[in-house]
This record gives sequence, C-alpha cells and structure tokens, in this order.
Amino acid sequence: MAIINTEAPAWSATAFHNGDFVDVSSEDYKGKWAIVFFYPADFTFVCPTELEDLAEHYSELKDMGVEVYSVSTDKHFTHKAWHASSEKIAKINFPMVGDPTTEISAAFGVLREGEGAADRGTFLIDPDGIIQFVEITSEGVGRNAAELVRKVKAAQYVRNHPGEVCPAKWEEGEDTLEPSFDLSGKL
Repeated sequence: MAIINTEAPAWSATAFHNGDFVDVSSEDYKGKWAIVFFYPADFTFVCPTELEDLAEHYSELKDMGVEVYSVSTDKHFTHKAWHASSEKIAKINFPMVGDPTTEISAAFGVLREGEGAADRGTFLIDPDGIIQFVEITSEGVGRNAAELVRKVKAAQYVRNHPGEVCPAKWEEGEDTLEPSFDLSGKL
C-alpha cells in the first residue's frame, strides 16, 4: 500500500483533551503539520511508555508548529479514566482521540481486522494534508519520540529547501545533499 505523498484520510471523532471531551477532526490541522499517533489500547504495557515519551516531547513539537493526536479504538471516556489513573498518561496535553467505530484506524490502514485494535502507527501530515512519513511497528516494539522529532525536523527542512535532501542520521544544522547526476555513485 503506497501512502507516502498521498492525501491523508479525513476523519472526525471525540477526544479527551485538557480535562474535557472535545470534537476533533482532520480539519483542525488543515494548513498545519500534524502527527496522528495510533496505539493498540489504553491500560496496556508498551502504550503508556510511548505516550509518556511523546508527551515529554510535545512542547518541542508544538514549538515546531506540529499538533499531535493520539488515537486508539478505546472510547474517549476510557481515555479520561486512564489519564486520571496513570502518572505516565497524566502528562499528556495533546488530544486523545477515541475511535470505537474503528473507522479512523481503518482509513489509515492500521486496523487489525477481527481484533478491533490498531497497530502502532505514526503518520506525519504536512500543511497540505499530504502524508510525508509513516512508521508502523508490531505490538511489542515501542517508538522513540526523539527520533520522531528528528524526522519531523528533516521533513520540514526538505519542504522549506526544495532541491535538498537530508542524509541518514541528519540533525538540524548539519549538511544536507543536493541530488544531482554528478553526485550519483560518489557517496
């Protein structure tokens, strides 16, 4: 399934955010950068470690103009209960989207058919609504928010500097590459 450089699916749902239930949708990040961060379920094992890690990098992402939406197939009521009962989850300040109908997870291609849960999927969406980055891992493999931040910086750099690309392990401020016929085969 080729989804890089395609338009991200439209969606709407209810989320738990900053102590309230709020309506959220893909319209909320139109013209902005967004991360849609799927995880299997609330009250599990790897999920709270990932969400805490993402929460600890949230202010940096916000400073970069990126909004974050975590999504599981739990209801928004469950997100509220988890937020109230877990020190790790209590750190979250981004919307925790409920997808009990599994429509959002299915639209992004991360729904585990027959299980009613999503795979661990991360989607970076640019201000034009185009998917620039996808990461999907198995249930036992947690993601790294610091690496996600690095990749967002690279995607933003490439968008702002046409004709340049970021090599492996690129960090902000390091040299980039300008693809050309003369460069081909010399790296």
